[in-house]
Amino acid sequence: MIHWSHQEEGFCEGSFKSSFFRDDENGDELSVGLQSPDLIECAEKCVEAFNNLTESQISEICEEIIKCAKEGGIDEEFELPAIENALDILNYCWFTGLYVNMLSKEDEISYVVEGEGEWGEVIGFVVENNKVIYVGTDYFDYMKDK
Repeated sequence: MIHWSHQEEGFCEGSFKSSFFRDDENGDELSVGLQSPDLIECAEKCVEAFNNLTESQISEICEEIIKCAKEGGIDEEFELPAIENALDILNYCWFTGLYVNMLSKEDEISYVVEGEGEWGEVIGFVVENNKVIYVGTDYFDYMKDK
């Protein structure tokens, strides 16, 4: 599921195909990062959970991203068009990476997803134990091992 390009103690990086969210080139390839090769099994679980988010979870994420976009960003020229369906916000943002937010195999599945909106703001969301717990700009505050 994950193609590993870099594995060493302190940081591992790879890429995977996203089943729903698009990347910055309108494709489906996102990066995955983790602190140690010992967590590779955790990374696989996180990617699987990410690719199996439910429709209601994706809608919840999108509704919160809409709130972020309406609050504005650094691109003052961007004006969010009327959104009829919450999923339409995905036409104005993209995602670049998933960070494993687990310290051991015994932890509940937890990950942080990072992206950006056309309004010029970096955004992300945090999922722990299959629940969306945060969507917004301060997603790294939820990282267990910063």
